[in-house]
Amino acid sequence: MSVYVGNLSYEVTQDALSAVFAEYGSVKRVQIPTDRETGRLRGFAFVEMGTEAEEAAAIEALDGAEWMGRDLKVNKAKPKEDRGGSFGGNRGGGGYNRNRY
Repeated sequence: MSVYVGNLSYEVTQDALSAVFAEYGSVKRVQIPTDRETGRLRGFAFVEMGTEAEEAAAIEALDGAEWMGRDLKVNKAKPKEDRGGSFGGNRGGGGYNRNRY
């Protein structure tokens, strides 16, 4: 049971987010992704709840709610899609590399 939480403040912490969702049931895990290059929070998170009923209650109560100065976007997380390849998908490429010769 995983919930997507979008439009988060860049100041959010795992403890704070866990506390908000704990009002609706047991929180198994909170994951707040960061940017690989800057280390800065990306503005969204995933919260794993104990049951489907707890998940539904949290979504119902928190979607559109204002928290830390932002209107949250909360919904059921979609499964991670396979982007193909082991290099993160198609990034384009080609072109001239002046350092190559």
